[in-house]
Amino acid sequence: MLIDADAMLGRHPRRDTGPGTVTRALAGMDRFGIAEAVVSHTLSWLHDPGTGNRELLGLVAAEPRLHPCWVMLPDTCGETGTPAQFVAAALDGGVRAVRAYPADHGYDLAGRDAAPMLGAIAEAGLPLLVDAPQIGWAAVEAIAGAHPGLAIVIGSLGYRLLRQAAGVLSRTGNVHLGLANLSSHRGLEWLAERYGAHRLVFGTGAPLRDPAEAVTRLLWAELDDDAVAAIGSGTLLGLLKAEAA
Repeated sequence: MLIDADAMLGRHPRRDTGPGTVTRALAGMDRFGIAEAVVSHTLSWLHDPGTGNRELLGLVAAEPRLHPCWVMLPDTCGETGTPAQFVAAALDGGVRAVRAYPADHGYDLAGRDAAPMLGAIAEAGLPLLVDAPQIGWAAVEAIAGAHPGLAIVIGSLGYRLLRQAAGVLSRTGNVHLGLANLSSHRGLEWLAERYGAHRLVFGTGAPLRDPAEAVTRLLWAELDDDAVAAIGSGTLLGLLKAEAA
């Protein structure tokens, strides 16, 4: 079973990636054999997290295969409420994970401003999703050390980041890597052998990336069935602390 930890709803204003509707997302999942997906909203990324987060809950309310992922901000400007208010609203709305865009939203995720929100997210048991271009590895390691109960998934690694990621994986236990744009040749096999399948999470980056990329990378990998199953859904279900729908 495949559960996508890295998908998005909402039309992108500058890229031709389709309408971003629930119907289109489900059709894409069916085409590639993806059972469920953790989804955020383009509005939360490219416009306003508060607005996008609320919009997302309405879109997925009647669709059990889609699990909402909210976008966080530091509480310094009050845009998404205090950390306690943000987390309470997220849990009340069935939010399963939180995503951060520190580079695009102009803050230091490892700094003092974001620390209270990260602490609240960690206490609530919500995993944090961040794309590698949004953050440096020193910051990832600092956050992992400051919040050892926070599960962190770093996606969009690209082609030449394994050496940097490896050191952080070796020194932490709560940092995981996502499959979206994990482009190194046989990098998945190397990571699974060295660090274990429990440090890897299936994600496609859809619709900004073609899901076939991540699906093929996993299902054609030279890994045993247990490792494929763990990466495909088992690791993520553990991070979400839930059973599949």
